[in-house]
Amino acid sequence: MDGGLAVAATVAWVLSVVAGAYLMVSWLAAGGLRGQPTKVTRFPSVVVVGHPVAALAGLAIWVGFLATARDAYAWSAFGMLAVVALLGFVLFTRWLVGQGGRHARGAEQEFPSVAVLVHGVVAVATFILVFLAASRRLWSRRLWSRRYWSRRLWPRRLWSRRL
Repeated sequence: MDGGLAVAATVAWVLSVVAGAYLMVSWLAAGGLRGQPTKVTRFPSVVVVGHPVAALAGLAIWVGFLATARDAYAWSAFGMLAVVALLGFVLFTRWLVGQGGRHARGAEQEFPSVAVLVHGVVAVATFILVFLAASRRLWSRRLWSRRYWSRRLWPRRLWSRRL
C-alpha cells in the first residue's frame, strides 16, 4: 500500500466529513425537511440521508483497506465514493437553483457558501486521492510490470532464435 496517498485520502475524507457534518447541523438547526414550505422539497429526504450514510459507509470500507491493504476494499470504497459524489452533485445543483426555480426555498438557504465550497473542494480532492491510491496499488502489482508482459508477449524461445 502506498502510505502517502492513502493517508492523504483519509485526511481529506475526514475533513470532508467534518465540513459535511457542519452543513448538516446548520441545515437541521434551520428546520431541515420541516423547514420546507411546500410539498415540492428542495432536498429529497432519500438524498439528504443517503449522502452522509453512503459517505460514512465508504469511509468504513476505506479504513478496512488501510487495515488489510486489500485491493477489493480500495475499489469498493471508491465505488461508494462515486455514489456519494453523485448524491452530493444532486444536492449541490439543487442548492444552486435560483429564486425562479421550481423547487421550494427553505432551510438550505442557511448554508454558508464558504462551508459548501470547502466541502465540495475537499470532496473532489478526496475522490481524486482515493482513485490515485487504488490505481497505484493496481499498477504497482506484478501483473502490470513491463517485465511480466514482455515475457508473455515474446516467449524466450523467440528470443533465442536467430533470423
